[in-house]
Amino acid sequence: MHRKDIIPIEQLLEKKYAEILCYPRYNLIETEKRLLELEKLNVKALEFAGDKKAFDVHVLGKGYVGIVVVAHTSAGKTAIKIRRIDAGRVGMQHEAEMLKRANDVGVGPKLLDVTENFLLMQFIDGTRLPEWITTLKGRGTKAKVQKTLHGILKQCWQLDGASLDHGELSNAPKHIIVDAANTPYIVDFENASLNRKVSNVTSICQYLFIGSLLAIAIRKKLEEIRTTRLIHALRTYKQKQTKENLENILVACGLERRLN
Repeated sequence: MHRKDIIPIEQLLEKKYAEILCYPRYNLIETEKRLLELEKLNVKALEFAGDKKAFDVHVLGKGYVGIVVVAHTSAGKTAIKIRRIDAGRVGMQHEAEMLKRANDVGVGPKLLDVTENFLLMQFIDGTRLPEWITTLKGRGTKAKVQKTLHGILKQCWQLDGASLDHGELSNAPKHIIVDAANTPYIVDFENASLNRKVSNVTSICQYLFIGSLLAIAIRKKLEEIRTTRLIHALRTYKQKQTKENLENILVACGLERRLN
């Protein structure tokens, strides 16, 4: 288990942690500005833990736009995305708007608040999908995999229906988290768009069932994927993104046909 440091907001001026607030270039003035933003978000402390590292500090995630850590607020435990100093974005408003659109159709962690440099959202206590799949063992494994993958495809269909393209689901090792109840969450909407042709279902199927190392692991768990039928179903869905065409994809993947 990785070390966990919970640092009160008044101690975040310590350079070790200030470097994370202003990753990847420390700047005292910018740190002080960002601390004021954290106060506006009612953040009481940041928790540095996880299997990723920024410099020598453990974090939940690190990408081209931001660093994700746990934030303890007056309302409880949350996740917070910190905009990198060198990010090609002027603020976090675009990602907040994309996440809000996803929330409107029941997808993604709940958006809680946003400032120029921080995105505050629901904390999902779970495991990234590849690790969840490969470590799942014992009685009921197949049923759990079927239920979770069904949930992922349904969420992608909901995003397609909302004309919101996630943009990174064709290679999504970091973008799906599964919680203790085996409920999947699609995360990280920083590259999402309302202006592209949506391809969430087709992209995630490529990743889950056809063209990745994870697809090999999933096939071992399900043993019912009919590739030729799936490719045909995906082509049909690409032309017309209907519920019926999605159900044909589910059948080809060995998943339950019925959608609620």
